[in-house]
Amino acid sequence: MKIKIVVSSKQNIEEVCDELNASSYGYDVDELINGIADIEVVQEAREDAEDLEKSAGQSPVIQLVNLLLTGAVREKASDIHIEPKEKYTKIRYRIDGVLFESRKVPSKMHPAIVSRIKIMANLDISERRVPQDGKIAVIMGGRGIDLRISTLPTSHGEKVVIRILDSKSIMKGLENCGMEPKTLESFRSQVDLPHGVLLVTGPTGSGKSTTLYSALGQMDSTTLNISTVEDPVEYDLETCNQVQANEKVGLTFASALRSLLRQDPDIIMVGEIRDGETARIAVQAALTGHLVLSTLHTNDAPSTISRLVNIGIEPYLIASSLNAVLAQRLVRRICPNCQEDYSIPEHLHRHIYAAGGDPHQLIHGAGCNQCRSSGYQGRAGIFELLIIDDMFRELINKDSSGDSMRRAFAESEYPSLFDDGIEKVKQGITTIEEVLRVTEANEECDDGNGEQNE
Repeated sequence: MKIKIVVSSKQNIEEVCDELNASSYGYDVDELINGIADIEVVQEAREDAEDLEKSAGQSPVIQLVNLLLTGAVREKASDIHIEPKEKYTKIRYRIDGVLFESRKVPSKMHPAIVSRIKIMANLDISERRVPQDGKIAVIMGGRGIDLRISTLPTSHGEKVVIRILDSKSIMKGLENCGMEPKTLESFRSQVDLPHGVLLVTGPTGSGKSTTLYSALGQMDSTTLNISTVEDPVEYDLETCNQVQANEKVGLTFASALRSLLRQDPDIIMVGEIRDGETARIAVQAALTGHLVLSTLHTNDAPSTISRLVNIGIEPYLIASSLNAVLAQRLVRRICPNCQEDYSIPEHLHRHIYAAGGDPHQLIHGAGCNQCRSSGYQGRAGIFELLIIDDMFRELINKDSSGDSMRRAFAESEYPSLFDDGIEKVKQGITTIEEVLRVTEANEECDDGNGEQNE
């Protein structure tokens, strides 16, 4: 017998295994819908909880919910939106940051689907007038996946959003986050500092948690006491002591942070700085010899300084405690299965020329079945890193306004979000249109002299 030896990457093997595991849930959607057609749910104002629970336990409902979950994981979706309409329920997946419609099911199935999800998340199925939040721990394809459930009453029923938290997708390591070598080296050096504040900024869904978890992953947990305060705790880390914030019982970010400081910590990660009290405690912790990592919602790295001032932190405290700010966004990658040569529209040429590229030698995705005709598959990060050196510390004490910080950053040696995005375009990772979309820069923001204000 001849043995044929072949070589394959770990990623390709895992993808094939995922497809094989997913195929075991080979449900026929039409058959499921027909199987549940006879289930009637009372639609009166005071719906019987027992009827809801009974209908949610019917096999077709269970199989349909399983189908939605396994399909989302297979498609690498980050969220599932279950949206009730007047005559049907729309199911949408958020894939690579964009919502795609998956299927529509009859509206009479909606109460049973919602009830099934509520039962799985230990929520109150009889309460449909107020929003509810819960979580589900499941095993799919042999690995554990956490689901965060959020319900919201709407005019046609309860809308449900399921956030999929897959540890496989977040624990990438800093070297796989997409930073350019110079930015990566500088950011690693900031993570290795013994004290100070290191902030990661960006909008919701920009990959901040992935970066923070990756930074924690490179630390020596055998000799350091690493503690986190999160809301919610998205992923379990064996190397950290993780605290779940709970404002209902008074365990806020600020109160939990105070308690952590009495636990002899070396490294503290705060999920988000939401108010002045949390920011002040984080700054004081940094000044007393701790390294504090956290996130903040700002548009770019330079505006973080003015944001901290606006929530009540004195400029001299910011200058003394802040080490660096990393701003980031996620751009969609060009689909490798349908990429082709592409000459971008003429009004976008100047962006590529300014970066030393050729606008006639770029690629994009034409659209295929594997990328849902979008031309994109997967996402990559773009970054801008602001290092608070002596020059910036002096400037913060003199003028901490956003315009002042941006001018100083423009003169630094580090690229902006837009510059890093253009570099990804030149490398054939993404498109100029995608970079403009996520950086909120566009061809219309000229200053009157034909120059763009990024």
